[in-house]
Amino acid sequence: MFEEIKAAQRRLNGHAHVTPVMTSTTLNRLTGAQVYFKCENFQKIGAFKFRGAFNSFSRLSEEQRRRGVVTFSSGNHAQAVALVGQMLGVQTTVVMPGNAPVTKLSATRAYGATVIEYDPAIASREDLARELQEEHRQTLVPPFDHPDIVAGQGTAALELLEQVGDLDMLLVPCGGGGLLSGCAIAARGRCPDCRTIGVEPELGDDATRSFRTGKLHRVENPPTIADGTRTPSLGRVTFPLVLEYVSDMTTVTEEAIIEAVQFLFYRLKLVVEPSGALGLAALLSEAAVPRGKIGIILSGGNIDAATMTAILNA
Repeated sequence: MFEEIKAAQRRLNGHAHVTPVMTSTTLNRLTGAQVYFKCENFQKIGAFKFRGAFNSFSRLSEEQRRRGVVTFSSGNHAQAVALVGQMLGVQTTVVMPGNAPVTKLSATRAYGATVIEYDPAIASREDLARELQEEHRQTLVPPFDHPDIVAGQGTAALELLEQVGDLDMLLVPCGGGGLLSGCAIAARGRCPDCRTIGVEPELGDDATRSFRTGKLHRVENPPTIADGTRTPSLGRVTFPLVLEYVSDMTTVTEEAIIEAVQFLFYRLKLVVEPSGALGLAALLSEAAVPRGKIGIILSGGNIDAATMTAILNA
């Protein structure tokens, strides 16, 4: 699988941004560690999701591209699929919850995708996407549960390790596990002694419980501010990868997530969405014990103005 991540990196060359790495003297002093932020909030569409989407599209046949692509997403993957479709001339359809952040809904439409909204309280986005797939004979490009998606997302960690060298610890947000499993595989392949730790909200702790028990758990529509992690469970592809490659899982409170977003804004002048700040939330709240040289994946920066204002005023 590490070879697939390196192949994905070659496909992304010249198409995805090589995102910057930032540091904070204040944070290093607070934690007694050396912390490096991988700023995927500066990736195309403002999140790491572009990596997996582009890698997946690049693997499609001409016939599949002609028929188009369908997916389901709360926002960042939706935007990524829409943008890659626009770039490559592929028609895209995206099933999105009606309560998704306005910025993500509008950006997905602006990139040219057909958006199908649904109510997550009464409908399944997976079922709706599969119905559209069968009706229009489109190819499903899922948000996380596919080897091509995992390989694309893993390039974020591979790139970070190439930029800063070996790490002792890598903190990665976890929703459906595509980013986490890809980054864990990349870290194992590039730096075997690095411990990859997945972070998710306490209110949506399905992956942590799954990791601890070895059995897949679900949390439906968790009421967390970290909307990018509301995926009910790890997937059939990502769950075994998380069990094999991830060193540990931890959770953070809503208060810790808010504090992390505030810290990034005021100290580093970075706009990071709540889901993207989970790694820092774990560090600041000591849900992850800092040691040595630490990498943190800031997975995205797509946040509504109203949500950001509420967080900064909290």
